[in-house]
Amino acid sequence: GTCLHWGCIPTKAILQSAEVADAARDAAEFGIRVELHGIDIDAVNAHKDAVVERMFKGLESTLAGRGIETVTGDGRLAGPDTVEVTTPEGVRHIRTGSIVVATGSVPRELPGIPFDGKRIISSDHALHLPRLPKRAIVLGSGAVGMEFASAWAAFGVEVVLIEALDRLLPLEDADVSKEMARAYRKRGITTMVASRVTSIETSSRGVTANVLTPTGEEVLKADLVLVAIGRRPVTEGAGLESAGVTVDERGFIVVDEYGRTSARGIWAVGDVIDTLGLAHASFAEGLLVADQLAGLEVAPIDYRGVPRVTYSHPEVASMGFTEPQARDAGFDVVTERFPMQALGRAAIARASGMVKVIAERDRSQPNEAGRILGIHVVGPRATDLIAEAQLIYNWEAMPTDVAALIHAHPSFSEAIGEAHLALAGRALHG
Repeated sequence: GTCLHWGCIPTKAILQSAEVADAARDAAEFGIRVELHGIDIDAVNAHKDAVVERMFKGLESTLAGRGIETVTGDGRLAGPDTVEVTTPEGVRHIRTGSIVVATGSVPRELPGIPFDGKRIISSDHALHLPRLPKRAIVLGSGAVGMEFASAWAAFGVEVVLIEALDRLLPLEDADVSKEMARAYRKRGITTMVASRVTSIETSSRGVTANVLTPTGEEVLKADLVLVAIGRRPVTEGAGLESAGVTVDERGFIVVDEYGRTSARGIWAVGDVIDTLGLAHASFAEGLLVADQLAGLEVAPIDYRGVPRVTYSHPEVASMGFTEPQARDAGFDVVTERFPMQALGRAAIARASGMVKVIAERDRSQPNEAGRILGIHVVGPRATDLIAEAQLIYNWEAMPTDVAALIHAHPSFSEAIGEAHLALAGRALHG
């Protein structure tokens, strides 16, 4: 439920509204006379809630159609083969030979600074704001922080984005971080890296945050603070230890590469295990376990081969190794960057961004690139373009393999083709 009710679906519905607002604001650049009168947050929320409800009803229908019984209540393990569910009708005990724990996650709080739902909020609270703030502070530049900063800026909110590490999206490639820093500056989003909040005071008027920066301490005032410093697994109180399930010091369930816990017959998938916190990765984990329970042969998930996506404006998507990761893994690395601005499609859309490809140097041909190790995209529809990158990486393609493919013109996908042409020694542009 996290993705459907609190994560991917509602946040992307809000981002879709933000994209429409940006398009209306910039319409004159394309010869369209449109006046943006403002943001109706009630209507934005209604659109979001309608999407969630439609998807939820569809899921309920799918479960019912497969003959799956759904029990609504608070569940906990009452033993290695029993789930105890507290429902409005009473307590029910369900015995089974196989149990899959998929209880998801919740937003993490700052130590000593709990959420109040009004001035210090989580992404859950941000999905149901009754009104937009005039000024907001966002703590954390992972996917959640970047996406809300992007949406709120499109809605006209003055946003300050604070990251404790030395660059935005610190888990992405450094060139991606640089590209996003430029893009956010251009959009009027203030970013502060290598900075951390030391204290927050709230009042009926707003918040005052003391921020320690590389040049000293600053005091920031805003209507609210969104804390987007990550999520923690929902495992406390689930009866895991009593069932013999090992949980680590951070609350994650310990599993092997097949999703098996330390207790025979109990499996775990999704945000409760220490893998990629992405809905599509969780979905794959569910399939991995279901296939085993069905007696099918399976292969463990290669998490480096799972797309990583951030639905900000511009979008970010990546596959495989970052450049430092590839070098640390012992690869002799060759890289190529292709600017989106060189594309006719980007000129039409007045868009910018880049594609960066990381390849292993061909040792038999020192000046040529071999197997593709990573692909990183910043720009329009990056989260769709990464589908081709996934095939390239997971099928261990060579630059010459991709260079031989014909990409539609004019399209954003040409950036992937052009980057591989360059690595193959056949650059056409740039």
